[in-house]
Amino acid sequence: MTGRSGPRTREELRYYLAADLAALGHDRRPRGAALFHPIVHFQGLLRRVEYLDRRNDPISRVVVLAYKLRLLRLGQRLGLTIPRGVFGPGLAIVHYGSVVVNPNARVGANCRLHHDVAIGSKRGSSPVIGNDVWIGAGAKVFGRVTVGDGAIIGANAVVDRDVPEHTVVVGVPARAVRGVAEHDPRPVDGCGVADARRSWRRR
Repeated sequence: MTGRSGPRTREELRYYLAADLAALGHDRRPRGAALFHPIVHFQGLLRRVEYLDRRNDPISRVVVLAYKLRLLRLGQRLGLTIPRGVFGPGLAIVHYGSVVVNPNARVGANCRLHHDVAIGSKRGSSPVIGNDVWIGAGAKVFGRVTVGDGAIIGANAVVDRDVPEHTVVVGVPARAVRGVAEHDPRPVDGCGVADARRSWRRR
């Protein structure tokens, strides 16, 4: 997982939007998202900026500037510093408030982020986080670490070393407390994603 994440085509954009909505518990974009569902609105803007950033036509270059400004302002209001091209589909930001992510980090599909999370660099290296990873409130992940698929990082844990897949870690520094992560990460190709994708096509 070394390249940038994010949709490259219009079909992929629909897929990312639908996967994110499903991860947030919606089968379609709710009405009044900009006012009443700011996280849904933020993630939608993020995916559109990721898509437009990859296009080279003059109209897209103009439109993406407006979207970037809206994304920046909304992120500042919600306390979210989440760069483009970091997260795979199925991202769920559970609650706004001080989420900071380094642009060089790479995170797979179905990541669930709680508030006060930091994913940062150390000595120029940033984490690589797998699919279906749950990151609890106040957790910190720094440096050249790999977090395996299906891992759970407990609240306020500080991760500065690799976490094996399907492992629960807690504490400072984080240590394994259980070998199997007993949770339901809501896979991208399930839990209503197909229905959500169709709803986006109709809009």
